[in-house]
Amino acid sequence: MTRTAALDSAALGGGVADDTQDIDDLIYLMSHDVRASVRALLELPQWIAEDLEEAGVPISGSVAQSIDMMNKHTARLDRMLIDLLAYSRVGRMQDVIRVDLNAMLEEVLGQIRLPDGMRIVRDIAPVPVRMGEQDALLMISALIGNAVKHHDTPNKGEILFQTSRTAGWVILTVSDNGPGIAAQDYEKAISAMTTLRPRDEVEGTGMGLANVRKIAAHYGGQISLAPAAPSRGLSVRVTLPSSDAAD
Repeated sequence: MTRTAALDSAALGGGVADDTQDIDDLIYLMSHDVRASVRALLELPQWIAEDLEEAGVPISGSVAQSIDMMNKHTARLDRMLIDLLAYSRVGRMQDVIRVDLNAMLEEVLGQIRLPDGMRIVRDIAPVPVRMGEQDALLMISALIGNAVKHHDTPNKGEILFQTSRTAGWVILTVSDNGPGIAAQDYEKAISAMTTLRPRDEVEGTGMGLANVRKIAAHYGGQISLAPAAPSRGLSVRVTLPSSDAAD
């Protein structure tokens, strides 16, 4: 995808861009309002359990299972609404600045806890990009989170975080040594609200790579998936205009 092609696409798609903005506005308003009710629902199982205990009713068997199920599904719904809000906010409510991807990675790693035995390997060139800081944090958090969530080998996890620049583009690649994804599922993996495995097996909303895809497209870039060398794993490559090219 060339810079010219990206500009031509934007010029030809004015109506589509307006429709997309309307949809994002609707998602934002609905998610924001619905989440207020979901936050109340998150507290209801706890209140029910407390009332039962005060009444001397033992919480066991099917009652305990039902309360646990309520907790699980309301927490899942809340997570989905949070991710939908993040999706609707891409490119909004933030200034476009020169972003240091290594600094953004440090901030993300300060906010999450990697599983025991998992390590981050860095191969980072000093290649700043121009984008919103919150978008950069969301993008990197989603990339790291995707690699962590789907890893299947305890105590042997490795995530390679690489940046490079070529012909006015910054290439950010996050590769892991997990199970990987079949090539025919690549498009599905980056689609919104889509998971490749049942949510009861791997908890998730299906919005991680969809958010990365939207962020890349918003700033004139793209996302692609490929097998990670040498034998297993997934490599997610995000291409963005370099800061120098944007200037």
